[in-house]
Amino acid sequence: MYTFSNKLKTFAFVLMALGLLGIAYGFLTAPKTTADVEKILAESHHDGHHTAAPAHAEAVKAIEEVKDAAVHGEKVSDSAVATLAATVEAHADSTATHADTTHAAVAHANKAPHNDAHKAEAHHGAEADAHKEHEAHLEHVLHQLQNKPWAALYVACIFFLLISVGVLAFYAIQWAAQAGWSPVLFRVMEGITAYLLPGSIIFLILLVLSGMHMNHLFAWMAEGVTDPKSEHYDAIIAGKSGFLNVPFFLGRAIVFLLGWNLYRHFSRKNSLAQDNATDDSFYKKNFKMAAGFLAFFIVTESISSWDWIMSVDPHWYSTLFGWYVFASFFVSGITTIAFVTLYLKSKGYLEFVNTSHIHDLAKFMFGISVFWTYLWFSQFMLMWYSNIPEEVTYFVTRIEHFKLPFFGMVVMNFVLPILILINTDFKRLTWVIVMAGIIILTGHYIDFFNMIMPATVGDQWFIGVSEISSLLFFFGLFIFVVFTALTKSPLLAKRNPLIEESKHFHY
Repeated sequence: MYTFSNKLKTFAFVLMALGLLGIAYGFLTAPKTTADVEKILAESHHDGHHTAAPAHAEAVKAIEEVKDAAVHGEKVSDSAVATLAATVEAHADSTATHADTTHAAVAHANKAPHNDAHKAEAHHGAEADAHKEHEAHLEHVLHQLQNKPWAALYVACIFFLLISVGVLAFYAIQWAAQAGWSPVLFRVMEGITAYLLPGSIIFLILLVLSGMHMNHLFAWMAEGVTDPKSEHYDAIIAGKSGFLNVPFFLGRAIVFLLGWNLYRHFSRKNSLAQDNATDDSFYKKNFKMAAGFLAFFIVTESISSWDWIMSVDPHWYSTLFGWYVFASFFVSGITTIAFVTLYLKSKGYLEFVNTSHIHDLAKFMFGISVFWTYLWFSQFMLMWYSNIPEEVTYFVTRIEHFKLPFFGMVVMNFVLPILILINTDFKRLTWVIVMAGIIILTGHYIDFFNMIMPATVGDQWFIGVSEISSLLFFFGLFIFVVFTALTKSPLLAKRNPLIEESKHFHY
């Protein structure tokens, strides 16, 4: 029997405590009003986070046009109005300066000998449009910054939840395939999947809070987007409202999470019962149950990927997105199995696990990394090459504002795992697998970050207290739940019909 060490338990509690404090700090320090946003933007500009010269030159031209139009009683061109609006949007801190300049234009226009009323009306109209654009921009940025702690919490929550789901799928595959190499690892897999229940509860709470408009993570949940009479009406979202509506969305989530948890509960129950059975009846039940679960899983996993990740960008879709997300959390789950196994072996447990078992896990880490890359490239290349606006916008946003994490995670999820694990002998070395595993898990966390953050926080992202704290909290909770579960039963499934084959597996 495994004993949860006090040091590891304390470490888990410290991570959770630090994480909760940081999460609370992130929510408390989020801006509450547009005035707070203006202050934040002003401070960021003073820190040198923008280049004003090109935009300033265009703005000067636009202001001069406003002056001339006011003097001669002419209409201000649409391009000048657009330039002023874009300038206000890009340089929130310069609003006062622009306002002064525009007031000067009014004063200058009022000195002209003719068309006084028309001049003032033309100028005030342009000024009102610019002010309206500025207020709309501030409101948009306010939503993004308020989303930031929510989005950080959401990314970390779904990442660890799907790690346990990936392990559950791998576990079911072993049962359905009647694999002879893996039964010595079944208790490790069952321990990791124990996180599925608390992870599902927290995640469902986040989804319910989103449905209650506690945040703006899902744009299609916003009020008025499906109402043709509303100023917020969105024809594309309205067209998808039969599927993307809060009651149906939450109902699907409950069905998916409940189905996965029920399979985990009964498969674990049968696995433990098989240890004390006099025949293979529980083994046969798990075999049939695994086959049924995999059919259920392949459908629900795809739909959950559309719901929980793809729908944060409701105007965009990809027909292979479900497979792409699956590859990401599947390889993360296999990597986690390798990590927990190596940790337990380092503490003197799992004496029947040998380098051949570790080698097979490393082969899966290598192979699924290649599979993930194939899907990433297929999705990116086809959309980028076709250059259809509603498709390529997804990647343009990420390349413009998330260039380092976007291309960095490709290196971490493909290039480095390939270089590290391509050698057969390296797949048997603990330190090599640990190094590759850290890179893979970090890379796929960044992958989830890239999938969710651009749609929820836009260009207002950075790795700060909220992101780090959320990761710490769920990592601590994951450690506590998984290693507590490992103490509940022997680490060897002794009556599994294939256990002897697994104990003597060599490759």
